[in-house]
Amino acid sequence: MKTIGQKIRNLRETVKMPLRKLAAKLDIDASTLSKIERNERKTNKVMLRQIADIFGADYNELLIDFLSDEVSQKLYGEQDTITILKVAEQKIEYLKNQK
Repeated sequence: MKTIGQKIRNLRETVKMPLRKLAAKLDIDASTLSKIERNERKTNKVMLRQIADIFGADYNELLIDFLSDEVSQKLYGEQDTITILKVAEQKIEYLKNQK
């Protein structure tokens, strides 16, 4: 199982693109991209869309990885994570029905 940073690195390395070249395409510093790939800094949805476009990757798959990283980081170390996730799912359904 890979984090979103590891998946971004894998996409880049698969096509043998230097880190600095991808960073230039994303209009960020190479050091920032390096931190994203090492999971020391977070990316965002806009950047995920750009990455998907650059590599022809599935945006929804990247988004799922990104959001699951966010959730897992929030819940890491907590007790009853399965219960928390089930209740969160119920709350999401409730919020959808409120609109």
